[in-house]
Amino acid sequence: MTTAPPLVRIEGLGKTFLMGDKRLEVLRGIDLEIARGDLVALTGPSGAGKSTFLHLLGTLDVPTQGRILFDGEDVFDRGEDALAEFRNDTIGFVFQSHHLLPEFSAVENAMMPALIRRVSRADARRRATDMLALVGLADRMDHKPGELSGGEQQRVALARALCLEPKLLLADEPTGNLDPQTAEGIHALLADLNARMGVTAVVVTHNERLAAALPRRLRLVQGRLA
Repeated sequence: MTTAPPLVRIEGLGKTFLMGDKRLEVLRGIDLEIARGDLVALTGPSGAGKSTFLHLLGTLDVPTQGRILFDGEDVFDRGEDALAEFRNDTIGFVFQSHHLLPEFSAVENAMMPALIRRVSRADARRRATDMLALVGLADRMDHKPGELSGGEQQRVALARALCLEPKLLLADEPTGNLDPQTAEGIHALLADLNARMGVTAVVVTHNERLAAALPRRLRLVQGRLA
């Protein structure tokens, strides 16, 4: 039997920022494989480089050294336009702040990635409706963000991230602004979506207890995987 190649292979990943005449080494020689269907918690103290790592993995920033391979291809070999298209099609993002557009309804917010891809409006609405139903908001689709609770807003952000059925979901402290009970609900939802859709996900969290409930756990300390 042959083993399926990992969805993501990270080789010698490093990131250094220049601050005046000083160099700040945030990530140092990270090697990692993420298999298809993995649900990974990434923990570590503040300043350990968790968000920087997620930004590199999501191609929102460029590494100083090393490579990130998706399906065996170095994504940073692509031109800027091709990289932006890859990011929209392949990666879904959920952040601590939901970044919903307040003047649009839940379904209109969830449609955005499909509209950016130039999917027809009817198909984009169908995709968004399906995802909102999947995250438990079938009866809240026409509500605007201001009419939704914090947990419901984050569910809309999750539906938006999943609208194009990305290969990789990246969540940066998705429950950081939520109360403990709502945070547990969002983590349970991520685990459920991982089981039902097979979506591969990396979740950055400070909540050690919630992280321990996920199948795979990584810890970043001083820019290195511990």
